[in-house]
Amino acid sequence: MKKQIQIPKVKIHSRIKYVAMFGSADIDRNHPLYHEAFVVARYLAYHDKIVVNGGGPGVMAAATEGAESAGGKTLAVTFYPTDMPEFEGRYTQNHVDKEIKTANYVERMFGLMDHADAFIIFQGGTGTLSEWTTAWLLAHLYYGNHKPLILYGAFWEKVMRVINENFFIGEKETMVYRIARNEEEMIVALNEFEVELRDRFLTQEQPVDQQEME
Repeated sequence: MKKQIQIPKVKIHSRIKYVAMFGSADIDRNHPLYHEAFVVARYLAYHDKIVVNGGGPGVMAAATEGAESAGGKTLAVTFYPTDMPEFEGRYTQNHVDKEIKTANYVERMFGLMDHADAFIIFQGGTGTLSEWTTAWLLAHLYYGNHKPLILYGAFWEKVMRVINENFFIGEKETMVYRIARNEEEMIVALNEFEVELRDRFLTQEQPVDQQEME
């Protein structure tokens, strides 16, 4: 009997501790995006966040290096393909503190969704697109107890404008993400999302009769 892939079950949470970083695996350390991801991860570590990535090269390796340069913790959700020549696989130079191995690409992606409290999405390819849109969909489906997204970089303004003008995007779907142009805006956005989550958490924790009285 084949193992079934489990879609993440969103737990009630009020704190953003684990932050996943998605982006291109096809850049080297001399690329500006590599440096950008390194700085963002270092900034996350300074603010007591644990950085999560897919254990590969490019933005993923930069995320690990950046976090650990600031003494932060790192987690990778990985799998080791034998029949996917276009998948980057596990990068041996991405030395994380903890690794969670999965059986296939989809399980890996859902593992990243499951083990993060928020997501930061950089420039990337089709893999990054699949991760971003999956995280966005789950945030919409679980709205009210969702995991927020930070779209990192000014280029996202044009991307989201085109999407919102040409697709049927609802109001709540626009409320689960923020566009950040630098690491300071990113932290501000994460803090704002955390306040929203905490407020919802406290509301859900109140007795029913108290909520009715209010």
